[in-house]
Amino acid sequence: KNSGGMTHPVGLKKPNGLGLYDMSGNVWEWCQDEDNLTKGKGDTKMILRGGSWINIDNYARTAFRNRYEPGSGFDMYGFRLVLPVK
Repeated sequence: KNSGGMTHPVGLKKPNGLGLYDMSGNVWEWCQDEDNLTKGKGDTKMILRGGSWINIDNYARTAFRNRYEPGSGFDMYGFRLVLPVK
């Protein structure tokens, strides 16, 4: 409801309790894992999580998962780069 109907640059909204920005509700985030329901059946799909600005509130949470064909791209899909702390 606070997105203005579009994707926004990371860090403009308040962080979550762990200090992480935009973990849900900005864009669906591609995950590395494949969908086990379609794995090996010729129509492998990849997991997306977190919901986007266009979805209902229930989808905009980190626990919610969706699946889609790899290589699909929409303005509501993105990904997160993670750099381990050394």
